[in-house]
Amino acid sequence: FQNEINEVPFFDVQLPYELALKIFRYLGKAELGRCAQVSRTWKILAEDEVLWYRLCQEEGYLLDMSISDHSCWKLALKSCRAKEHMLKTNWKNRVGAVSQLRYEPGRVLCDVHSCDGVVMAGYTSGEVRLWDTRAWDYTAPVLAAVPGPGGAGAPPHVSFVRINSSLAAAAYEDGTVSVWSLLLGQEPIHHFQHNQRIQALALAPGGAAVATASGFQVRLESPDDKGFWQTPGTFEIQKLVNFLNLVPDVTGSPVAVAAAEDIVYLLRAEDAGRVLHSVYGQPVTCLDVSAREAAFGIKTFGWLLNEPNQILLYNLETNQCVTKVGNSIGDFSCVNIHNSPPNMLVAGNKDGRVRVFDARRGEAACSLYAHQLGVSAVQMDEWKVVSGGEEGLLCVWDQRMATKLWEMHARHPVRHVWFNSHSLITANIPEEKNPRGSSITEDDPSVHRKYRGIIYCYEFSVDQLAVESVLPICRSSYDELTGYNYNIGLAVPYDSI
Repeated sequence: FQNEINEVPFFDVQLPYELALKIFRYLGKAELGRCAQVSRTWKILAEDEVLWYRLCQEEGYLLDMSISDHSCWKLALKSCRAKEHMLKTNWKNRVGAVSQLRYEPGRVLCDVHSCDGVVMAGYTSGEVRLWDTRAWDYTAPVLAAVPGPGGAGAPPHVSFVRINSSLAAAAYEDGTVSVWSLLLGQEPIHHFQHNQRIQALALAPGGAAVATASGFQVRLESPDDKGFWQTPGTFEIQKLVNFLNLVPDVTGSPVAVAAAEDIVYLLRAEDAGRVLHSVYGQPVTCLDVSAREAAFGIKTFGWLLNEPNQILLYNLETNQCVTKVGNSIGDFSCVNIHNSPPNMLVAGNKDGRVRVFDARRGEAACSLYAHQLGVSAVQMDEWKVVSGGEEGLLCVWDQRMATKLWEMHARHPVRHVWFNSHSLITANIPEEKNPRGSSITEDDPSVHRKYRGIIYCYEFSVDQLAVESVLPICRSSYDELTGYNYNIGLAVPYDSI
């Protein structure tokens, strides 16, 4: 019947179907619903697949699909909106499954990083593990390290781990750096060595570049067109680097932003490095970088006591300060701009407050207080803020209402927070990597669970209460013998044993 419509009545004018469809393109969902009640012809026109496919794309749903992938785009949009509403409700009420990504052989957690649900963790045993939380049976393969000279001695501790969509990188206490490809297997594809301990490691969020800072040197590593790794730039810095980030979405040679005490450098491979910001006596306390801007907190003391601690926002194209936000007595301990909505950033402070700033107004949109010992990790999206504190408290906030939705507490400081629309990953990493009195004998490889640190994974697309989740110890298949001392593997249902 739709193919037989040649002219659509618009009051006293008869319009061709294609021209009427172009008029209906300017209507929203509610207007199309009202138009569908006018007549049978208008109903067919208002439910045209082209209109609803366009609405679905404009609202950000199913962006990777073509118009032929669904038979009814109106129902597809309705199901997407219902799923989004369900996820938002589950986030607010803490409804979902919670899991612990616990590594059994009794070593202390050193560093954690995650990307799109894939979690990377490094331990004091020198082992690096991966979890894919997008699957029910979390696999944790060990990424093989490059063997040391002669293969003797215990492997060094892992200092830093970083992961993106294609690569994983780990830095060790002895100054070595290994890079793995997530597509090629568990053997490293690149390996290089520093003479001194590594202070910072950075991996480009969407690219294939690695940056390291050791001593007074910053080194950039990236593969060429043929896949052979090379060093496009090595920079000598006047002071020790505290923070290091790679600028995402950079075409060509990698660009890094490094903070060394009170100097912030912009390091490009083709030039000798440029000072982005430098004020004597104002050390940088945190750093984060987006595709076009760099945000960092500065601490004022000495003769500048009348100036409060602030966060500076610099444009990386013009190298100019865009705005200054914040007015705090405490030091800013963490800042997140690359995951925040446009023109927004969120920062945590040692005074226990989480502040959301609007860069256009240059002032705080809201201020949240819940952490006693300072904020150690923070992230936000359009409606919520997730913060972690030094005392081990994790808080989820409704940003617009400035109220706490729920909280979780663990023993160690929250050092890593990552979330998307349906999952949340947090890591509590101990400060003490070699706890005294934690084992019966000095050569005992097992460390008590309370000293190890823990990684939590929350899945809010599962419609169940968090207290009803199956314990991770009951998820093991009983195939691997992990039971020793006090670690016992069980399985449910018990018929599978």
